[in-house]
Amino acid sequence: MIRSELIVKISEENPHLFQRDVERIVNTIFEEIVTAMARGDRVELRGFGAFSVKQRDARTGRNPRTGKSVEVDEKHVPFFKTGKLLRDRLNGEE
Repeated sequence: MIRSELIVKISEENPHLFQRDVERIVNTIFEEIVTAMARGDRVELRGFGAFSVKQRDARTGRNPRTGKSVEVDEKHVPFFKTGKLLRDRLNGEE
């Protein structure tokens, strides 16, 4: 599902809301998640999962095309851990 499909789905399930308002709400939620993660904060949505940022240390990697060693800088990457409710639903254990 992409963002626009999510907006349409929420709009259909909530006919009392205008689609432009639903779009603003969805965009605000995503923007707040991104902003919190950029600060290094953890974002937890109970039953769904938790977004966090993990640090990857600098290392020596290998260019797969040439086989030469290359230095890879330290970086921060997003990490998502599923919540118990989501994990159970995916495994058919409602």
